[in-house]
Amino acid sequence: MADENTIYVGKKPTMNYVLACVTLFHNGQKDVIVKARGKAISKAVDVVQVVKNKFLQDLKIDKIEIGTEEVENEGKKLNVSTISITVKK
Repeated sequence: MADENTIYVGKKPTMNYVLACVTLFHNGQKDVIVKARGKAISKAVDVVQVVKNKFLQDLKIDKIEIGTEEVENEGKKLNVSTISITVKK
């Protein structure tokens, strides 16, 4: 069930993720988790704000979790910031 209501934000346009969130809520999900890493964190915040302010005004931000993941890139270990935003209807 964890991945049924999770949206991973990446390089696609913001409105693609907004549409995914709205679709999940219209399909009966009570809460949606928006996750992102690194440079996509600001886009994840934008997605939640657009959904909350433009499409579903009764939406509540339930929980925001931040953290760091260790990623290996070309033999180097890098720390990448992460965010997980849970919104409820």
